[in-house]
Formats: sequence, structure tokens, C-alpha cells
Amino acid sequence: MYQLNLTDVPEKTVYPLGEKFTGRSPAGRELSFTNYYMTLDGRPFFGVSGEMHFARVSPDQWEDAVVKMKMGGVNIISTYVFWNAHEEEEGVFRFDGCRNLRGFLEVCEKHGMMVIARIGPFVHGEMRNGGLPDWLYGKPYDVREDNPGFLGAVRRLFRQLHRQMDGHYYSQGGCVVGTQIENEYQHSSAPWEMTTGVSNEWVNGGHSGLSYMLALKRIMLEEGIRTPFYTATAWGGAVTPVEEALPLWGGYSYQPWLFYREAGEHPATPEYIYRDNHNSAVTKEYNFEPSYDPESRPYACCEMMGGMMCSYKYRFRLDMRAVDAMANVKLGSGCNLLGYYMYKGGTNPTGLRTPYLGESQVSKRSYDYQAAVGEYGQIRESYGRLRAIHLFANTFSGFFERTRAVLPAHLKSIQPDDAGPLRFSVRVKGNSGFLFVNNFQDHAPMRDRADEEVTLNLPDGDITFRFGIAAGENAILPFNMSIGGAKLKWASAQPMAQVGDAWFFLAPDGMTPRYCFAVQDGEETVAPKPGESFEYGGVTVVTLSRRDSLGFNVLDLPSRRLALLCGQPLLWNGRTLSVELEEGGADVLAYPAGALPMPAGAQPVEKSVFRGWRVESGRAAEPVSFRSVGFGRYAVDIPERALNGHKRVLL
Repeated sequence: MYQLNLTDVPEKTVYPLGEKFTGRSPAGRELSFTNYYMTLDGRPFFGVSGEMHFARVSPDQWEDAVVKMKMGGVNIISTYVFWNAHEEEEGVFRFDGCRNLRGFLEVCEKHGMMVIARIGPFVHGEMRNGGLPDWLYGKPYDVREDNPGFLGAVRRLFRQLHRQMDGHYYSQGGCVVGTQIENEYQHSSAPWEMTTGVSNEWVNGGHSGLSYMLALKRIMLEEGIRTPFYTATAWGGAVTPVEEALPLWGGYSYQPWLFYREAGEHPATPEYIYRDNHNSAVTKEYNFEPSYDPESRPYACCEMMGGMMCSYKYRFRLDMRAVDAMANVKLGSGCNLLGYYMYKGGTNPTGLRTPYLGESQVSKRSYDYQAAVGEYGQIRESYGRLRAIHLFANTFSGFFERTRAVLPAHLKSIQPDDAGPLRFSVRVKGNSGFLFVNNFQDHAPMRDRADEEVTLNLPDGDITFRFGIAAGENAILPFNMSIGGAKLKWASAQPMAQVGDAWFFLAPDGMTPRYCFAVQDGEETVAPKPGESFEYGGVTVVTLSRRDSLGFNVLDLPSRRLALLCGQPLLWNGRTLSVELEEGGADVLAYPAGALPMPAGAQPVEKSVFRGWRVESGRAAEPVSFRSVGFGRYAVDIPERALNGHKRVLL
């Protein structure tokens, strides 16, 4: 049994960060930051950022990708701008095809997505030379330093990028709300690829400190790149001008760079242990050593592991549960802005002088990254698992951002491979909040847990959670939550969204859903099975299994809000709702009943409170044949009909 004293948790001291972290649209909408969270028109706003590189996605797939990201609960798209993709030859700039930055911003604006432009000049991103053009090698100046030669070349780049983004800044009614300055400055580098295998020379990591970072921001402003806020990566001791840019954090539990020179066994990382990362008294944690008072800036992320690429000497299949488990741990550690790298995978562009613009240790073309949305738009399990968390954050936005993280003392002694103690934290404000539980660990086994008890000592009395949880699973459990006309004291189920008079929860694997309500003479418990619903306090409570929750979403239309349930991706482009089918079919379900018109001849179906119909693809997998045409070489014969009438064909 575990116990956590929350009887005297002080309120957070919250204050605005000022004009350097503020922007206004022509319509008067103010986007800003406090020291704890992002705000929109003065109210807390929970940002969910997903990385997508427009230069790694064919332009005819941009809209599909952006719609899928939005349907996944992402509201900010962060994107690297690769210098070597745009100025491969010195003085010759390209913004055609997949390099069309302006065209990409137009798609983002069409679907109401905010954008953070990560324009470097150095970005890494597993691109050749970390995104620097080859022609910089051998110049009579050091790259990534505060010197006239390099900064002159950077100014020319930023001038061209401004011409692409002009008209799309937030102050102009556009989507570009943020700009990243450099990337991991004085922390990381990349090989000069033309020297790999001979001298193995690396790009300069930088030595100019704040003067270089401030010079880059000055050039951005002088060239017209003006956004409400600027950002800088802060992990690993990277130089971060916190008075001018928002420090952003991240975390990776699969780290191919450990095996750049030789293969080895990957260690378990501390990424799945909760930490208090917005606390002035805690200034040093794993992968979090800020150069500033932690409570003076929000704990916000831009590079939480949304997947991971394989490298030449580290090839693996990512456990998709690693992705949402990290999101859970970041939230439980005080994070108020989630940011994933990558959320949408892609394909490395080719160059004119250099066929391959990717880094040599990774795939020549593929940058699938095992992301939630894959290289070819395929949806993975992590997509639905993350969406459940994003729905939660959106549902409780306004309250959740103001809660304080409180951790049990035993977390300080837990080692990554220790499956014994329960890993949990609390986000609380007053008597209400959420219990975060994580039972996932990378590169080390966890165990199924049963009959766990966590007692929270609150100002108005104690609450005891009783639950089990499967190995590899995570959960967010509410306490003292208002639900209709009742008070939910605690639940062993994770809230996702409210639609009308219905609340939707998910039952994490290994957890028996129970809802404990406060009544006049004590408490009353309801224990539905996953898939069942019940009425309480004037509302309907629906509990979905983890598997069904992967296909759950909420769609806000001008006239009403709908809950959707489908085992295949549902895409809303602002006009039509479509289902992306693999072979076979799928049930398309909605709540309230009758919310979606039924096509003529469709077969009606129902599940719990949902009503809808079944749709069939009418297509099946096509057979293909393989022929050996030499040692280690094969020819694949694909029938022409296999490509007809399909949105996507995967071999």
C-alpha cells in the first residue's frame, strides 16, 4: 500500500512571461506564455506538437498527413527546414515540389493547425551534415559560430525563408506561431558526410555560447521572421537564451546513437520514472539540468520520442506502448506542452549534386521512424494510444494546466530495471486532480500488478485507489471529479472526453473499471465491464476497452459534437468524413445515435451507446510473385490491377 500526503500542497505561482513570448493576430487573439503554461486569449491552452518534415513528404500527401495529425489530437505541427534541401548549390535556392514551404503552410492554415518552424541553421534530423550544405565545408570560417562569414550565409538563408513564410505569420492571420533557434547548440553535432570513412570529421558543435544564439535571433528579426515566441532545445547542456526563447525538452528511450561505431546491448533508460521538473527545489534530474530556475519557465517538450529510426548497427522493432507511456510520464512530471519527434514519418528527399541527403548511418531514403503516422500514411497503434491522452488533455484544459505535480519519495531510489515499486505521481489542485500510473519500462521487463492500493491524503479527507494494471500499460485516473450532478471520488478508468450528457472512459489493460461516487452516507461503487455503459447523476458513463479506445475520437462540428468509434482511421477534412480501409471492412459508429446519415443499402450496426453502419472495401490483397535475379537480388512482379483504385498500396 502506498500513501501520498496532499493536505498542504501550495498553489502554483503563475505570472506572464511578457511581450517576448506574446503575439496577436489581426483579429485580436492573443497567444502567450506564463511561467507554467501556454495561453490563448488569456486562458490556459494545452499544446500538442507533432513533428512532420514537409521536405520528407510528397506534396500530394501533405493534406492527408495534416488531417491525420489533427484527427490524432495534434494542434501544432513542428517542422525542420533543411538548409541543404533548399540551397544545395551555393546561392541557388529551391522551393519547388516537396521543398515548397509556402505551399505546406497553406495546407496547415486550411486545417487550422499552428506551426513551429525549426529553421536552424543546423538542425540534425538525421540529414546529411545535420542539414548544412556541403559547400560550407572548407569555407574560411567555422560553421555554427558567431563570425561574419557564417552568419552572412545564414542571413541569406533566413531572408529566403522569410519570403516563403511572409503572409503566414500569426501577426498576419497565419499559422506560424513559433521559430526554433539552432538545435542542440554546444551539445550535438553530425558527420561531415563527404569525409565519412576517411577522416570521419564532424560538423563543429559550437563554442560561441549565447552570443551566437542571440545573433541568430537578431538576424531572424532583421529579416522579418517575427513570431509570438522563439524556442531552443535545452537538454544535454545546450545553450539556451531563456530571456529570448522558450527552453524545450524531450526524451528518448531507444537511442541508436549509442551504437554509432559498434553494436551493443541497449541499457534500460530512466525515461519512465516520474520526476518533478517544474520545481525550483529540484534543479537536476536525468536529462533535465536547466540553466535557469525551473519554475521560471514552463516545462514544455518538443522531442519526446514519437517513434525511432533504426541505424546500421542498431535495428529493432519499437514497442508502441513506449510512446504513450512517455507522454504519461511527462504529464505526471509537470509537463504542460507535449511535443513528439517524430509524429509523421517520411522519405528523405534526393539532391541534384548528392543523390542522398540523409545521414549515412540510417536508411538512404526511408525516414519512417516507426512513427504514429508512418512514411506512407499508415496508422500505428501508438496513434490511438496517444490520442486518448490528447483527448484527456483537451477535455480538462483550463484546470489541468494549473495542477501541481507531487511525487512519492520512493521514486528517487527506483532504478530503471526495478519492477518492484509502483511508479506513480499526482497532478493536484485543491482536492481534485489525477493519479498517473506507469507500468512500462524500455529494455527491461515489468510485471502484471494486482491489488495495488494508493491512498491520497487530501484536505477534505482520504481517498484510496484500488486497482491492477498489466505489464507495459499506463493510466491516468481521476479523483474528486465533477460528473453531471455527482462527484466521482475516484475511478480505475481513464477519462477521455465528454460529448453532450455522456462521459467516455477507457479501461487500461489489466485494470478492472470501478467508479466510486460520493453519496450522503458514504460512497457508492459501480463496476461495469469494458464496453458497457451506465447512468449516474444525470449522465451516461461509457467504458471502452483499451482496444476499442484506439478507434475512439471526438469531432466538433459547427452545430454539434460527436463521439466516433471505428477500427479504421476516420478522416474529417472540414467537409466530408471518410474511412480509410484496409482489406475487408469496418464499422463506422457515432454518438448520439443517428448523428451520421446512413448511406443507402448500408447494414446498420450498434455497440454500447454508438449507432452506425458497416462499410466494406470490396477489395482484397493481391498476390505478388518474387524472382531471384542474382545473389541477394530479387524482382517483384506486381499486377497492374493491384494499383488501381487504391489510396495506398503497401508491399
